[in-house]
Amino acid sequence: MAPVSLAQLRARIAAQEGGGRDDGVRPLSFGLAEIDRILPWGGLPRGGLHEIVPAPLADGIEHGAALGFAAWWLGRLAAFEGLGGPVLWVTAGDGLYAPGLATLGLAAERLLMVRADGAKQSLWAMEQGLHCRGLGGVLGEVRGLDPTAARRLQLAARTSGVTALLLNRGDACGPALTRWRVGPAAGAGPAGEGVGRWRWWVELIRCRGKGTGENGIVAAWLLEWDDEAHRLALVDGRDQSSASLPSKWTASQTVGVAGSVRSTR
Repeated sequence: MAPVSLAQLRARIAAQEGGGRDDGVRPLSFGLAEIDRILPWGGLPRGGLHEIVPAPLADGIEHGAALGFAAWWLGRLAAFEGLGGPVLWVTAGDGLYAPGLATLGLAAERLLMVRADGAKQSLWAMEQGLHCRGLGGVLGEVRGLDPTAARRLQLAARTSGVTALLLNRGDACGPALTRWRVGPAAGAGPAGEGVGRWRWWVELIRCRGKGTGENGIVAAWLLEWDDEAHRLALVDGRDQSSASLPSKWTASQTVGVAGSVRSTR
C-alpha cells in the first residue's frame, strides 16, 4: 500500500467531517503556495460550498472587489487542469461584461448565465446546476441563505463533485467550507497615469478544520491581479493577518472593478 501524504490525510478527515469530496482529485490551487498551505486541503476543495462576502465600506458604497474575486475563482474552475468544464453563473442583476470577465481569466465561451427572478429561482437554478457533473462550478449571487437551503447546496456539490460558490451580500451561511471577505485596496500606480493593477484585501474568515486568531480571522493577504500574466500575486509575499485591514478598505476601486465585470446601461 502506497504511503499516505499529510495533505491526503487532511483531505480524508475533511471529507468525513462533511467537507469536500475524498475522491483522490487534487484541490484547486490558488496558484500561491503561501495561501494553499494555510488551507487544510492544500488548496481549495472542489465538490463543496464556499462563500465570498463583500467587505463593508465606511461610506456604504457597494464595491466590485468581491465580484471580481468571484469571477477569478469561477474562471480558475473552468480551466482546472483539463478537469474543468463550463461554469454556471446565476445572477439577478445586470448582464455580465464578457471582456471584463476574460481579463480575469473567465472566457465567455466557458460561461453559462441564468438571470433568475428572485431568491427562489436562484436557489433552484443553482441546485440544478450542481447536479450536472459536466460543469466545472456554479456561482450564485444571494442575499443571505437559510440553513436548509445552504445544506441542500452543500449536499448537491459534495454528491456531484461540482464546486458551489456563493457571492453573499447577506448574513453568513453556516455549511460553507470556507468563507472569504474581500475588499478593494488602492493600487500602486503613479498618480495621474490612470487605474493601476487591481488590488484586493482578502480575508479567510472561516475554514473548516482551522481556528481563527484573536482578530477573528484565519489569515489575510493583500493580493494584486497581474493582467499580463493572468494570475494573482501577493503584494509583499506574506500573510497580513495581523494588519488592521478594515481601516484600509476604501472605495477607490469600486467603479473600476465592478464596471469591468458588469455591463452598465
